[in-house]
Amino acid sequence: MQSLPRDWLALCLLIFVLGLKHGFDADHLATIDGLTRFNMRRDPRLARYCGVLFSLGHGAVVLAIALIVGTLAQQWQAPRWLAAVGAWISIGFLLALGGVNVYTVLRAHPAQAVQPVGIKGRFLGPLAQASSPGLVALVGALFAVSFDTVSQAALFAMAATQFGGWEHALVLGLLFLVGMLVTDGANGLWISRLISRADQVALVASRVMGLVVGGVSLVVAAFALTRLAVPTVDAWSVGRELLFGLAVVGIVAASFVLALWLTRRAAAASRLI
Repeated sequence: MQSLPRDWLALCLLIFVLGLKHGFDADHLATIDGLTRFNMRRDPRLARYCGVLFSLGHGAVVLAIALIVGTLAQQWQAPRWLAAVGAWISIGFLLALGGVNVYTVLRAHPAQAVQPVGIKGRFLGPLAQASSPGLVALVGALFAVSFDTVSQAALFAMAATQFGGWEHALVLGLLFLVGMLVTDGANGLWISRLISRADQVALVASRVMGLVVGGVSLVVAAFALTRLAVPTVDAWSVGRELLFGLAVVGIVAASFVLALWLTRRAAAASRLI
């Protein structure tokens, strides 16, 4: 928490960017992909909004944590081990998700569209086939009941208390939610569009996104490990959290643009054949 900005506007911008980045989590992408594909056969209109509904459920839990921590912050201090344990858990998930997704792309059959691979979604059972808005939101809420999400929400809520009480923690929680809504909502719309056209376009786009999301996960995990192992790198990175977050979001967003460009080229080439 000491490395978070001490300026309120800078902190707000950072939390919004972290929400954008959190929406690109491979587990989010994989679960939204599965929910969207399942509902495309039953209710295509609901399928387009699976990302938004998932994010609203996820964000509701984040807001609840922010309010609780913001309210109790005067009587309770986050233990020092919370940030360290949360960092190691995040690194473990990033390494696992990044490696599995890159491997999946490289091993996929040329005629097969690549679906993101998640870990948390495998424990949801029947809820992974949610077919109503409330159940989709519930899946998102269950995803937030994990140590990495809880610790992250608690830490930025604690950071908000230096500027005031629970109201400031609530504002940061809302900004985090809005960031997730942007990326998760766009992902749901993107997937529903790809599913509706199961052709060469979908094949190219799915591989681009799979490689980028997996690769970014591995790079972020490697940088986090370097920060923990090399004090000079950790000291150099202090104050640059916003820049790093923007870089990750920019890379993934650029991959969306690249995927669109490649799909248009693939579509144009198929028409000429």
